[in-house]
Amino acid sequence: MRAVCQRVSRGRATVAGDTVGAIERGLVVLVGVARSDNDASADRLAGKVARLRIFEDAEGKFALSLLDVGWGALVVS
Repeated sequence: MRAVCQRVSRGRATVAGDTVGAIERGLVVLVGVARSDNDASADRLAGKVARLRIFEDAEGKFALSLLDVGWGALVVS
């Protein structure tokens, strides 16, 4: 299982012109799943993405995670 993460000010996923998911600030996560992946690997990846320190703190350092800032995640498989 692999994930590509991007910080966004807003994100939206559409299928055939219909919006199926949208967020304001947060992460868009593109996930690749293999046949050999299971629930445990999905849980492990979700935890890593949630704790990824990719957002700036008050000092401008990348020290905050998605859990710290409380923003959304738009996950697309």
